[in-house]
Order: sequence, then structure tokens, then C-alpha cells
Amino acid sequence: MLSECKIGFGITGSFCTFDKILTQIKILKDEGANITPVFSFNTQNMDTRFFKAKDFIQRVENITGKDGFYTIQDAEKVGPGKLFDVMIIAPCTGNTLAKLCNGITDTPVLMAAKAHLRNEKPLVLAVSTNDGLSMNFQNIGKISNLKNIYFVPFGQDDCIKKPKSLVAHMDMIKPTLISALKNEQIQPILC
Repeated sequence: MLSECKIGFGITGSFCTFDKILTQIKILKDEGANITPVFSFNTQNMDTRFFKAKDFIQRVENITGKDGFYTIQDAEKVGPGKLFDVMIIAPCTGNTLAKLCNGITDTPVLMAAKAHLRNEKPLVLAVSTNDGLSMNFQNIGKISNLKNIYFVPFGQDDCIKKPKSLVAHMDMIKPTLISALKNEQIQPILC
């Protein structure tokens, strides 16, 4: 199903999930997907205890075999060029989710998502946010009612130490993308 599928893969700054994201990008590539990475400014510029920014980007581009989009100008061409069959934002931080809900396009990932949605194609979100059950809970509810938006199933990642935190089950990216391409939300969303 994903062979020759054109996937936009937006990556925002929930750095603790980056190892899992690399695994999922490789799985999609091994299925024959044509993946274009889109990097948020934080992903491009912030070195963390998980990865140095340049090293992470190089690994993504080595797996996909493509240079990523780094600027809002790069991402703007997604819409008129009809570049993707489906786009995913993984991880989708609470900051990105809030901005998406309010039409703010101040990063390459958000611009690509906005441009992609104008073509009425599926946008898949893999949330990873420490405030998913508090300040961003309303945004999850708001965006889940929008056309062409689909969620990778998610749940609490540490209900004791981080009781408001939500994270997508990144191993569910592939089946979620396949369902979204059929205009179906994979179930259950909460697990």
C-alpha cells in the first residue's frame, strides 16, 4: 500500500522520540515509500542529550535518500506542487499542535501541513506533549473534528511522573498512514 506513496514527514522538537522516529522512517522507506523530510527550526538547530541536530538530520536524510525542507519557502511549494499523498507530523509537539489549531504557520512543518491540507489530503499527527491532558487537551479535541486530520493512537507515557503527558505509539505510524489514505481513522485512538 505504501509503495511509491509520497509521504511528507514533518519532524518537530520532541527530541526524546527521535530514536523511534528514525525506526519508523526506515520501515516506511523499506515499504517503498517516497519520503520527504520537513524539519522544524528547533529540530534543525537544537543539540540535545539525545542527538546533535546535524547528526539527526543527516540520519533522516540518509534513510530517505532526500534532502529535507528547511525553510518556510521550501514548504510553501507543497500545496501548489501537490507533493504528498499523505503528510505526517511525528513527533507533533504541543506547541505545533496549538499553532496548527490556530492557523499559525511560522515553521517549515506548519507551512507544509497547511499547504498539504489545502489539497484535501490526509494529515496524520503523532502527538508527543507534556501537556496533552491539560493546556493542549482542548487542541486535541478541536483538531480531531477537522476534515482530513488523523491521529496515531496515543496514551499516557508515564502517568505517575508526568500525569498530563501524552505520546503517540510510534510503532502505529505505518497502519495509521494506511488507514488515513483510505480516509479512515485507525481505532482505538486512545490506548
